[in-house]
Amino acid sequence: MNYNRTGKSGLLLPQISLGLWHNFGSADNFQNGEEIVKKAFDQGITHFDLANNYGPVPGSAETNFGKILKNSFQGNLRDEIVVSTKAGYKMWEGPYGEWGSRKYLLSSLDQSLKRMQLDYVDIFYSHRFDPETPLEETMMALDYAVRSGKALYAGISNYNAEQTKEATEILKYLGTPCLIHQAKYSMFVRDAEHDLLSVLNEKGVGCIAFSPLAQGLLTDKYLNGIPENSRAKNPDGYLKIDDISEEKLQKIKSLNKIALQRNQSLAQMALAWLLKDSRITSVLIGASSVNQLKDNVESLKNRSFSADELNAIDAILK
Repeated sequence: MNYNRTGKSGLLLPQISLGLWHNFGSADNFQNGEEIVKKAFDQGITHFDLANNYGPVPGSAETNFGKILKNSFQGNLRDEIVVSTKAGYKMWEGPYGEWGSRKYLLSSLDQSLKRMQLDYVDIFYSHRFDPETPLEETMMALDYAVRSGKALYAGISNYNAEQTKEATEILKYLGTPCLIHQAKYSMFVRDAEHDLLSVLNEKGVGCIAFSPLAQGLLTDKYLNGIPENSRAKNPDGYLKIDDISEEKLQKIKSLNKIALQRNQSLAQMALAWLLKDSRITSVLIGASSVNQLKDNVESLKNRSFSADELNAIDAILK
């Protein structure tokens, strides 16, 4: 595993981090999730990313992760991992269960710590920008979370470039610099390239890319159409069949040809393609099995691209 400095901070993060958005909730097999987390750590993945509403049911991923920590990461091992969580999306009913108020963020953090049986998290994020709450209030909540010792660093996620610039300036003024921005970024979703990455670089903030495989589209799963066991076939999933056009399927097949020429799977190439940019601190993968996890980590063996390869990829993605 290689480790990158997070912006201008002292914190190093693994180039591949493990997200617990899927496959770790109460509806999933606990033993499988535990084996994935343990194997990830053995592979050098020291960063585990959660949010208050991860499940299903909401909160259950944190509860299960807390059990895994208690089973396998006691004592000094806690000091060898980075745990992050977030609040912003709907977690409970009523007026205080979502968005960016101080009331919600700090209440949610307390609940997350109880579920995970932790005294603190390493990174606490505002999961999304709240247009109805003053940004100062949201950032002051993050600042308080750090000053109270319940978090070591503050981060933001799903903020656009202008919102990010303002948020980082507020946090710097408060004395709790923004450590990291978690942005949706992949070969198929490149909005981060439109000013956001430049702002983060200017402000000295790290960037971790989530959904780097575009919800599984950038894998070999869709090379022959839409399989029955795919996320697209799951009515409760975020990836819909309507999102997978014939044009996109052709792009997947063309990208796969380049990956094969590089002796990589499509997923491995997609991760390597993100990590070629020095502004990307880490990519946040999901995994439903130990084998899938190990396959993704293999992407680190070939992270360089020739000019011809990059030009060919850009031509496909246009």
